[in-house]
Amino acid sequence: MWELASHHLYNPFWGSRPSMIAERLWELALSGHLWMHTSTTLQEAGAGLLLAAAVGVPVGIGLARAPRLARLLDPIIMGLYGLPRVALAPLFILWFGIGLISKIMMSFTMVLFIFILNVMEGIRTIDQDQLDLMKSMRAGKMYVAWTVLLPAVVPWIMASFRIGVGLALIGAVVGELIGSNRGLGWYVESSGGQLDTTGVFSGLIVLMILAMLANYLIGFIEKRMIKWR
Repeated sequence: MWELASHHLYNPFWGSRPSMIAERLWELALSGHLWMHTSTTLQEAGAGLLLAAAVGVPVGIGLARAPRLARLLDPIIMGLYGLPRVALAPLFILWFGIGLISKIMMSFTMVLFIFILNVMEGIRTIDQDQLDLMKSMRAGKMYVAWTVLLPAVVPWIMASFRIGVGLALIGAVVGELIGSNRGLGWYVESSGGQLDTTGVFSGLIVLMILAMLANYLIGFIEKRMIKWR
């Protein structure tokens, strides 16, 4: 329908057409630019997502196990969570330059609080009887964390990964829009500046494919890790 509409209902200058997008992607693949831009955005988003998980999961567990500290920090956490992180992009560009680090930090801040809040909620849903049973058997803190806490929060962690994939890509792309010389966000911005709608749609479609593949991969890992569900 899109292809037919571009021939009969509107000028493809305004909305391109699938055949032109496929041709552009093929040209980019042959020239090597497709892999260069895709790998750059993938590295930025992937590193930011994994860093957010590495920081957010322990922080979430720690805050859930220390309710007084959690109550004290809750206004700050929610304030930072509500802050539009897109507004931090110019600051990160000033601090870290237009290289890889600023995009990673942008993706990191987009996803961090998802992990913290989800893990905290996952810990709170644990049956208190299980923890009391472990205490009555004099189980150590590390044993309780490994056998009770971690299995209980794994579904919440995987849910955070599912939500975080799109946000990490958003963070990477926003960073590239503000200041970069490569990446899918940069390519979309550059194409838009040249009134090249085919280039804009090509970059958007690759981003959509990346998000779909990442979600499929996370779903596959989730089924392997938590078969009991």
